[in-house]
Amino acid sequence: MSETPIATALARAVEVLEQAGVPSADVDAELLVGHVLGMSRGAVQAKAVTGATLADADALRIGALIERRAAREPLQHITGRAPFRSLELAVGPGVFVPRPETEQVAQFAIDALRAAAAPEPIGIDLGTGSGAIALAMATEVPHARVYGVENSPRAFIWTRQNVRESGADNVRAVFIDLADALPELDGTVAVVISNPPYIPDAAVPRDPEVRLFDPEHALYGGEDGLDVVRQVSQTARRLLHPGGTLVLEHGELQGAAIAALLGADGWNAIATHPDLLGRDRATTALR
Repeated sequence: MSETPIATALARAVEVLEQAGVPSADVDAELLVGHVLGMSRGAVQAKAVTGATLADADALRIGALIERRAAREPLQHITGRAPFRSLELAVGPGVFVPRPETEQVAQFAIDALRAAAAPEPIGIDLGTGSGAIALAMATEVPHARVYGVENSPRAFIWTRQNVRESGADNVRAVFIDLADALPELDGTVAVVISNPPYIPDAAVPRDPEVRLFDPEHALYGGEDGLDVVRQVSQTARRLLHPGGTLVLEHGELQGAAIAALLGADGWNAIATHPDLLGRDRATTALR
C-alpha cells in the first residue's frame, strides 16, 4: 500500500479544479480534503507543510469528490453543509444554498427584532428555504418568536431538518404559500424578511453551480423578477404592526424598482442598502 503526500493531493486537486474553471480552486481543494479527513482548512494546510500523507482509501475518496466539484456541483452539496453566520446548515438538492451576502441582509432583520419594544417580538422569514435567516433570527434574538415560511416540498425537508438540528425552541417551520401565511398573526409582527426569487425569467445565471443546481423555484421571479416581491409586499403589510420593519434582498439593479413598488404600496422610510462590494443588495421599509 502506498501513501500520497497531502501536499501532492492538494496540488493535483487545485489543477483539476482550475482547469474546470472553479473559482477559489485552492480553497475548495483544501475544504474537500478537510471534509474527508475531518479537519479544518488550517489543519489541512499544516499537515501538507509537515509532509503528512493520505491513506489510499482517503486519496480515492478525495479524488471522487474533486471530480464532482470539477463538474461544478456546488461545494455545499458535496459536503452537505453550508455556513451561515454562526450556523452550519444541512443543504442539498432542492434547496437554495445560502450565500455570504445574505448574512449582511439578515443583520437588518436581527437589529430590528432586537430593537422591538415587545417582550416577545415576532419575526417572519417568507420563503425560508434552508431556514438560514429564520434560524439566525431565532438564535441571535432568543427572546423573539420566529416563523420560517416555505412552500416547496423539496426545500421544506431541509427547513425542518435544520430547525430540528438547531435545537431552538423559539422557531417554527410552516409549510404554506407566502400569500396565505399566518393570518392569525395579522397586525402583530415586528419584522418580516424575505430573500425571494428575483432573477428575471430571461436572465439565466452564468455560474453552472446556480444554473444547474439551485432550484428554479428559488431563482426566477417572473418577467421583471419582481412577481414574488410584489406578493411579499402585500403579505408583509398584512402581517406587520404599525412601525414594523420589512427587509428584502434583491439584485443589484433592482433597488429603484423595488423602492417605487413599495412606495406605491404605502410603505414608509424606504431605504436601499449596498453590500460590502458597494452593490445594491437590500431594501428596508417601515409599515
